[in-house]
Amino acid sequence: MRVFVTGATGFIGSAIVQELLGAGHKVIGLARSDAGAQSLSAAGAEVHRGSLEDLESLHRGAAAAEGIIHAAFNHDFSDFAASAETDKIAIEAMTATLAGTGKSLLVTSGILGLPAGRLGTEEDTPSAHVPRKSEAAGVAAASQGVRAIVMRLPPSVHGGGDRGFVPALIKFAREKGFAIYVGDGKNRWPAVHRRDAARLYRLALERGVSGAKYHCVADEGIPVRQIADVIGRRLNVPAVSKTAEEAAEMLGFMGHVLAMDCPASSALTRPRLDWQPTGPGLLHDLEQGRYFSVSSSLQT
Repeated sequence: MRVFVTGATGFIGSAIVQELLGAGHKVIGLARSDAGAQSLSAAGAEVHRGSLEDLESLHRGAAAAEGIIHAAFNHDFSDFAASAETDKIAIEAMTATLAGTGKSLLVTSGILGLPAGRLGTEEDTPSAHVPRKSEAAGVAAASQGVRAIVMRLPPSVHGGGDRGFVPALIKFAREKGFAIYVGDGKNRWPAVHRRDAARLYRLALERGVSGAKYHCVADEGIPVRQIADVIGRRLNVPAVSKTAEEAAEMLGFMGHVLAMDCPASSALTRPRLDWQPTGPGLLHDLEQGRYFSVSSSLQT
């Protein structure tokens, strides 16, 4: 299958590209820079120049493919609403190209925003307080003759090259001299290794059902205090509790995320797609030490 992948040079997208190519698919990767184009070519993918803001480039990429995996997102959390709106418009543009064709469109959403305080499932819908525009756009695409599927990622997708929430917490601890958690730290984060997530995207592309929502979850819920304890021990600094208000003041958007309790299950996803995570868990990954070394940029 010829697959158009947005975010193809990113942390998760690059793993998806490798997974697809390894399974015999042909990949058209979206690249906005010369460096990105070079990395895609080196991986064996076809390069498609453009960006999420260049809707014409998205139309052309979608038209050239038999399926789309949309893994791109502008992670500017200083204006998350604007990033989410750009994402929604990009999905709608690709949907317009695929409408009525029955071709596949996998969109990326998140676990954050599902009902708090209990194990979230694939059948849950996001809270109105944490709107998921990408998910809503994917659901709408399924009613327009597109085989649309929603992939929900946890707050931590980990592995070599991670540039997400956990590295940000490590950076904060280095700078401030303490690792941070909120309250008693019993609030939980789900997690998945990037290789396991990439494999699930491929399986969903090959076997997934239109309109389905799948959970890329291996660790169902790690207490945030445990994450802070590992960071503190590795950096030889204390793990310190802060109130939700203090965390938000110190960390902005990430402070709000740090306080969220969002455990989630993939119990429905696993048998439906014959997916079993095999990568290390988040705490095991942290204990290996590479998150704290200069070699942590290695893509593994």
